Amino acid sequence: MSPLDNDIKFLAGVDERRATLLGKELGVHTLRDLLYHFPRRYIDRSKIYRIGDIRDDGVAWVQFRARIDGLSILGAGHKKRLVAEVSDGSGHAQLVWFQGVDWMMKRLERGREYIVFGKPTIFNGELDIVHPEIESTLAAQEKPGGGMQGVYGSTEKLGAVQLGAKGIYALVCNLWRDFGKFVEEGLPEWFVKANRLMPLREALYNIHFPQSEQMLKAARYRLKFEELLGVQLDVLSHRSGRMARGDGFVMGRVGELFNGFFNERLPFELTGAQKRVVKEIRRDMVSGCQMNRLLQGDVGSGKTLVALMASLLAADNGFQSCLMAPTEILARQHYASVSGMTEGLGFRVAVLTGATRKRERDRILAQLEQGEIDLLIGTHALLEQRVAFANLGFVTIDEQHRFGVEQRARLWTKNRSRPHILVMTATPIPRTLAMTLYGDLDASAIDELPPGRKPIKTIHFREAERLRVFGAMRREIKLGRQAYVVYPLIRESEKMDYQNLYDGFEYISQEFPLPEYHVVALHGKMSGDDKTEVMRMFKEGVAHILVATSVIEVGVDVPNASVMVIESAERFGLSQLHQLRGRVGRGAEQSYCILMSGDKLSREARSRLEAMVETNDGFRLAELDLKLRGAGDITGTQQSGMAIDLKIADLGQDGRIVEAARAAAMGILEADPLLASPENLLLRQLRERYSNRTEEIDFSQIS
Repeated sequence: MSPLDNDIKFLAGVDERRATLLGKELGVHTLRDLLYHFPRRYIDRSKIYRIGDIRDDGVAWVQFRARIDGLSILGAGHKKRLVAEVSDGSGHAQLVWFQGVDWMMKRLERGREYIVFGKPTIFNGELDIVHPEIESTLAAQEKPGGGMQGVYGSTEKLGAVQLGAKGIYALVCNLWRDFGKFVEEGLPEWFVKANRLMPLREALYNIHFPQSEQMLKAARYRLKFEELLGVQLDVLSHRSGRMARGDGFVMGRVGELFNGFFNERLPFELTGAQKRVVKEIRRDMVSGCQMNRLLQGDVGSGKTLVALMASLLAADNGFQSCLMAPTEILARQHYASVSGMTEGLGFRVAVLTGATRKRERDRILAQLEQGEIDLLIGTHALLEQRVAFANLGFVTIDEQHRFGVEQRARLWTKNRSRPHILVMTATPIPRTLAMTLYGDLDASAIDELPPGRKPIKTIHFREAERLRVFGAMRREIKLGRQAYVVYPLIRESEKMDYQNLYDGFEYISQEFPLPEYHVVALHGKMSGDDKTEVMRMFKEGVAHILVATSVIEVGVDVPNASVMVIESAERFGLSQLHQLRGRVGRGAEQSYCILMSGDKLSREARSRLEAMVETNDGFRLAELDLKLRGAGDITGTQQSGMAIDLKIADLGQDGRIVEAARAAAMGILEADPLLASPENLLLRQLRERYSNRTEEIDFSQIS
């Protein structure tokens, strides 16, 4: 074991109390953990000012060398302060401390020269610095690093034991002084040279104590590259292992069901993108390897139709399929759509949700086990142990990010071998995130909308312009259209959110009164029957306006709706705004998305709303969302199958490094799939450090 794996309490400056707090607050339990606790930013301390040259001209920080001429404690009680008079031959300055007065008094010595660093203020022509950093010139010379000093993340509790940003920096200095010599290279020497990477010890030194901007840049690249290489070795090893097993069901027959649907029932001609994806799925189904494919496409792009065609291929080859959706509304919508398109073909479809009555449930389960159902559509109810298939061969998971990994894995255990898997999402995934989170999946994209669709016009309005919004809604309703009004719902337990919805419903009902208008409401806490009735009224045009929470983000398909009003739009993320916008524009008529917000917006919120107005391109919005919010906030990492615990890499900013690391990992695994050769020992250890994915679950442990 390396000395760097010792408990943090063995570091100079850390006692038991500090060690406990470092573990709880920062996850720093060992010396290595602290070594990989990187600065958040840097302060340039390369410039040494002369006191006489310092002016009140907006300089944030100054550093100068000066001798203490006098020390005095003034005042008493809470007004007690320490004042140090200093000079450097060009002028005089006054340093003041209001806290730690007695402790600072013991540290300072008249006549000694110190390095002073702090925020300057000019008072009555004199330079004052309150609570500066101060150390003797001798101590400053012994510290590592160049002119840039790292500023470290800390917490209020750590600050209370003198481990704020400055205290953490002091610990890192102690760590490097006593243990820096134990840093060992983490990548093979041949790999470091081939990729022109800075050696690890040099990179860690320069990330904490940069010798120059150029050295800091090289250090960051090395550490980011290694981190992302570990992730890519892990995800690509999963993919190569799946391909090497060769245990996928072979579905080579294109039979009566597929041909009959394609030739006689296809509701419209497939777009070029849909044809491409069907061919990719067909190629997977005959390869002999289990398909594990991610299908991305905007709302209304025709993903469900592609999934249906794959299910027809499975049925032609004697296999059953299932389609799992995150909500009952979406599951029943899929069932109605698929049943209508396949009626009379002999393709047997059923729907199973938590609201399915016992007698109907028992009948469906019996038919399923006897092989009398070709496609079962449902919600989480499909995961129940009682749900047993005769021969499940193809699984579609819609809006897959809404299901946990273990939930998805339960479907994979319902046959002797794993079925082919198609996971679909209408939430565009940025390229770098897809390569990282879903790098072991083959990716497809439907990047065309069906012909005849008009781009949705998106407009941002403030509260003062609400009458214009109501006017637009009335005009559309008079033309026979319908409208959504959506209120934010952050957590279903938040009473305030529901109160907003109810207040909004009353307000809209007053502005659009009966009998000319009919307004209905929908939210997640309603019973299944009530939801179904509300959606029936809206779909059939009985209701003109649907006031809802974001429960309609997924699964509501009403082509006649042409207006989407999103209240407090600044509270939504870009992906969710784009999803909500996709509820309209599903017919041939011009549709509108109206973003309502308050007058005071943060810079980030303003950027989101401006982006929504500017473009309908979901992939462009996804890239911007990643940059604005970061990977963790977007993915919900516990749902994704992989915890993104990146210490330094930023998926929103480091796309080129992700691609370089992926290319390097692919080359390595092509030559040595198991990383078994002695020269790849360090790469195998690196992969194991990042093997925190949970897709490969021990299925026998899932009841």
